[in-house]
Amino acid sequence: QVQLVESGGGSVQAGGSLRLACAASGPTSRTYCIHWFRQAPGKEHERVASINRAGFTAVYADSVKGRFAISQDNAKNTVYLQMDSLKPEDTAMYYCEAGPSCEQTDYWGQGTQVTVSS
Repeated sequence: QVQLVESGGGSVQAGGSLRLACAASGPTSRTYCIHWFRQAPGKEHERVASINRAGFTAVYADSVKGRFAISQDNAKNTVYLQMDSLKPEDTAMYYCEAGPSCEQTDYWGQGTQVTVSS
């Protein structure tokens, strides 16, 4: 079975940094592409960034371009989201989601909370 476990969330002041981690277990074919999504209260579920095992990466949210970076350690089956220059509007629950392709998400973790204070 596929399991995704997020870690690394917390509370920081504006301008600070956090690195989130998503540890995946189970068949790697089912987690070929891993995404980071976020959701803040009253806002839509937003895809932040994606990466596949071939190393293709994409950052989708214009609001985080230049500040967030996604990377992976295939040996550890872990995907990271480095978040720099954090802003209060980055406050959200961040979820790791995965699927056999980057057009499909079949699995997700329990989320990790990120809170940025001004």
